[in-house]
Amino acid sequence: MKSFLKLAIVSLSAIHVAAIFGMDKAPIVTSNQLSSVFGVSRGGGLFGGGNKESSAAVPEPAAVETADRTMYPAMTQEEVEEWLGHIPVFAVTDSNGAGVVLKPDNETSVFYFFMSPMMANATLQTLKDSNEEMDLKIAAFSLGKIWFNVLNADKDQEVKLKAPGSEGEGEVTKGVEYRLVPDTRDLMGSRMLLTMDPEDGEKLKAGGSMTPEDAQAAIKKAMTESPKFKATFNEIPVFMIGQMRMQKQPAEGDADGETVQLLPMYFSLQNMVGTWQQFMSQDPNASGVEPAINLMDLHELVSKMQEESEIDFRNVLLIPPVPMGQGGPESTAVPAASDPMAQMGGGETLGDL
Repeated sequence: MKSFLKLAIVSLSAIHVAAIFGMDKAPIVTSNQLSSVFGVSRGGGLFGGGNKESSAAVPEPAAVETADRTMYPAMTQEEVEEWLGHIPVFAVTDSNGAGVVLKPDNETSVFYFFMSPMMANATLQTLKDSNEEMDLKIAAFSLGKIWFNVLNADKDQEVKLKAPGSEGEGEVTKGVEYRLVPDTRDLMGSRMLLTMDPEDGEKLKAGGSMTPEDAQAAIKKAMTESPKFKATFNEIPVFMIGQMRMQKQPAEGDADGETVQLLPMYFSLQNMVGTWQQFMSQDPNASGVEPAINLMDLHELVSKMQEESEIDFRNVLLIPPVPMGQGGPESTAVPAASDPMAQMGGGETLGDL
């Protein structure tokens, strides 16, 4: 067995002890300017009517209005868990559902969750090559169920570890690190968005591509100069375009229901760009609209949601990554309220922590 892939097994029931480009140049908006994303007039279609001028968003009834502004109440932990609930993350387990813990440096015990099933599968294949006797598989878990209980839980919680193939109850230990790994393509995309010069955007706009030399220089700059998303785990980029809206229709039979305008946020930069380009080609009012790309870290976003805010996060929808070969932008439909796991995809096992 390779030295950097020493394994141990942790029971998943014990984890919770208590319970890219190709678009025209676009302005980049950071998290400090996030409120501007919600200042788009509410019209038909995806873009809020194609209006390039912003206006105040319509306040929800639960909001507290003051003379100067509208404030929305903080979301509870239960609301955040539900908001994240339909997002699948993937991990390597054995046939019994026990998770595989790696020791990358012979000291640290690490359990990996992956945003990308392909990256999880690559890890699975590497482990199978080194541990042919182990019956391993990929299991899918709800991000909402593990966000507080696992990823952001007490780091001193106890778990039970045992070596692969060993008998007995195993050894109780503390300090297992739980890491959420973004898709490397989206991680690089976020770095390039933060470091690309206006001149590079003009080149893309004029010629549709960059020279190999320009591309190499842009990648090097992204790798060395990006102010955020420097780590390969636990920094999860979330992408959005300020002008985009999705419509959620009232439930069938609800005569008094109203269509709700939702702001989509994407884990996949490719999905977001593809969706934008698709609707740009279909909406006659969209001509000349330059997308205002916004970029946030998921942890930062969740933290803001748990505070009183001028932003109505209850009308924000997270879009899970969809491989472009499996329906592309058309697959990013709004899930029905009665089916929050509608976008989990088929054939996976949802972990129950």
